[in-house]
Amino acid sequence: MSDLLFTNGTSWTGTVTTDALAVSGGRVTALGKQALRRGGRLVDLDGGFLMAAFGDGHAHPLFGGLEAQGPRIKELGSVAEIITEVGRYAAANPSPDWIVGGSYDPTIVPDGEFDARWLDEAVRDRPVVLRAYDYHTVWCNTAALVRAGIGPGTPDPRLGRIVRRADGSPLGTLREWHACDLVLGLTPPKPLDELVEGLAEAGRAMSAAGITWVQDAWVEPDTVEAYLEAAARGVLSFRANLGLRADPDTWREQRAIFAAQRDRVREARPELITANTVKFFADGVIEGGTAAMLAPYDDAPGCCGLPVWEPAALAEAVTAFDADGFQAHIHAIGDGGVRTALDAIARATQQNPPWDRRPVITHAQLVDPSDLTRFAQLKVIANFEPFWAQPDALQTELTVPRLGPERAARQYPMRTLLELGTVLSFGSDWPVSPYEPLLGVQIATTRQTVDGSPPWAPGERLAVEDALRAYTSGVARQAFADDRRGVLAMGTDADLVWLGSDPRLVDPLKIRHIPVLGTWMAGERIH
Repeated sequence: MSDLLFTNGTSWTGTVTTDALAVSGGRVTALGKQALRRGGRLVDLDGGFLMAAFGDGHAHPLFGGLEAQGPRIKELGSVAEIITEVGRYAAANPSPDWIVGGSYDPTIVPDGEFDARWLDEAVRDRPVVLRAYDYHTVWCNTAALVRAGIGPGTPDPRLGRIVRRADGSPLGTLREWHACDLVLGLTPPKPLDELVEGLAEAGRAMSAAGITWVQDAWVEPDTVEAYLEAAARGVLSFRANLGLRADPDTWREQRAIFAAQRDRVREARPELITANTVKFFADGVIEGGTAAMLAPYDDAPGCCGLPVWEPAALAEAVTAFDADGFQAHIHAIGDGGVRTALDAIARATQQNPPWDRRPVITHAQLVDPSDLTRFAQLKVIANFEPFWAQPDALQTELTVPRLGPERAARQYPMRTLLELGTVLSFGSDWPVSPYEPLLGVQIATTRQTVDGSPPWAPGERLAVEDALRAYTSGVARQAFADDRRGVLAMGTDADLVWLGSDPRLVDPLKIRHIPVLGTWMAGERIH
């Protein structure tokens, strides 16, 4: 591991700037004049900007990496294009019994409701299932519905909805866990080699964006094995904390399993992987009408969404895993889901002995005004995906009509929570949305689409430095690593990113165009 000296640019510690930084043994050893005295192999920043590497406080690296192995539908803008690509993939891959892919844009058809008969035009002789990019919805062809036994008489499962035609027959769109699992549960498991390659692909993408740590926010047992194998083969190029998904039906049995998985990871690759977190889904998503709301949806009177857990059950499970020493990471999107999550964390705090628990509520799309102060009071980290805080088609076509103007204007209260003393961390939810942090910084600081729409909820815009800190020191706080990552200081890990320009000084609508020129993890260049 070489000694390095970064010069001829701006090095931002997270609070102040300096003109040189020295690295030795994978750690920052000096700043400024002291760094110049130490020397080392020169890295000429060429007038660029060096800072702590980015973290991603909520993503699904394996899902993202695996999308490259199926039909390439993510950027397609019409049903016709998707059908063409699925047909191309099917012709090129005649052997697999199932065609599984992701992730399509649900905004390209009204209400995000896709018809099985459209996919039948591409493939009729074997089942096809595609995930929407929210990963809470799937679109199936008729063969997949038949294979799963889903017909006009099939009732909606407890935690899911089968979208139906006027005559009661299934349309081809399934929403939320239990409905999606009617089909996904029949797909063959991926071989370990393909899972490992998915993680390798994810690492290549994220290191090119300056990311060295990720909270994998949806981990099943086979995912744990894939991470350990990827690390053993030397192809895991990022640090990860694994969020083990708690099931509302089996969480009591999962307690011992999760503890054993945490211990196994600690013994195997503690320098790269931890498994210290349990992931809970409090609700679904607003665009699908499944996020839990305190008042009914504007377009569905009487419907307040689809809570995944009953409030008392979530509080009991969060308290139990908290007692086991796990960090809680709770997906909560609607204001009802957020309140349920806060209540669960409050119960764990009151019932269990004090410890450095650092609970996370992720997404926090809509927060009732009366609940805003509770984040800081309960020491909850608010994890936002800033890409979502823009008036794009997902907002204008699917979300705003469900919420109405008053609630829609209160979404993603980033600045409000920050000013109330809440720790913010940023993530991407990739592959739900793009993983590039600089794109997230741009949107967090402008609340505009990339083509420069009028600012949306401009009072919630962040300063560029606050957005950068949410991706660095905020994520490090979430990762229990703020003593060694997220800032540049003596003794911190040399997890670094070299940018072509200072994002604090460029036109905010051009931040996403700043090139990532280099990424280092523990002093080793990975991009």
